[in-house]
Amino acid sequence: MKTLFLTAFLAITIVSCNNKAKETETNATETQAGSNELFACPMHPEVTGKKGEKCSKCGMELTEPVTQTKSDKNVQEANSTDKAANVEMHGQDAQVTSSDYVNDIVISYINLKNKLVKDDSNGAADKGKALLVSFNNFDTKKLNANQKKAYIDIAEDAKEQAEHIAENAGKLDHQREHYILLSKDINDLIKMFGSKMQLYQDYCPMADDGKGAIWISETKEIKNPFYGSKMLTCGSLKKTL
Repeated sequence: MKTLFLTAFLAITIVSCNNKAKETETNATETQAGSNELFACPMHPEVTGKKGEKCSKCGMELTEPVTQTKSDKNVQEANSTDKAANVEMHGQDAQVTSSDYVNDIVISYINLKNKLVKDDSNGAADKGKALLVSFNNFDTKKLNANQKKAYIDIAEDAKEQAEHIAENAGKLDHQREHYILLSKDINDLIKMFGSKMQLYQDYCPMADDGKGAIWISETKEIKNPFYGSKMLTCGSLKKTL
């Protein structure tokens, strides 16, 4: 009887140890997988890293899981478009060009445009803040004297418009008034430096109290940021930039 009891006790102990080992192995695997998982910035999805890290463009935490269908190659290509922010993070400032900073500004502007298209005033305010960060990151030491003067003239006005948009969440009409002026500044910036992206200049004849106004888009499809859902397709493609 004593022998049977010891045998049963040993069997229970072995099973328990095996289960504990499996549980430990599973937890270790999950921890490793979690540590390798990429997360993106909710405002700048091209910026990725570990969960909780700060976005190099706007300072927000990386909280959006990167889908598994997105290959490592695509993630690498997306990150390479944000060269200015990546170089700033790693301290290799010599590799950044003026066009990298302009590209960052244009992306922030387009993100803002897309919020206005959706009548999302709070989202537009957030994107206005991100646009300010993009302008403030521009290193004017890389410009010659004439370029620097022209850039500062454009940037000072553009930042004023972005500030109004950022500070007036809930006041969509007011934000759109300043977006009209901001769009002119962005158009002038693209004229001066060019763009890495394929962009389109669109025109709305109804905007600005019937005076008409332009905006810059990344797609040929007309989606009007000045009126949103009220007159989403009002406007026309004026030219390709």
